[in-house]
Amino acid sequence: MDIINKTKRPIAIKLPGGKVLRLGPGNTGQITAKAAEHPPVKKLLEEGVIEVSGDGGRHGTTGANSQSATSSAQGKLGGGGTARRSGDR
Repeated sequence: MDIINKTKRPIAIKLPGGKVLRLGPGNTGQITAKAAEHPPVKKLLEEGVIEVSGDGGRHGTTGANSQSATSSAQGKLGGGGTARRSGDR
């Protein structure tokens, strides 16, 4: 499910399990159907601070976005493909 911040200020949305979703003004994020039923989320919906849309059919990114995210994460972690050796060999 998509969740949209309808305000002109950043917000922090408390989700189940002690998690927090932070959204900038006009930004969109994703939550589960269970999270949409959480009382703090329902309160923000009633106040018109956020809007929830979608049926939860999207379960991840596809295409170039997922590939670029993977390659950038590997670069930051130093996963250059060579094994690092340590100790006496």
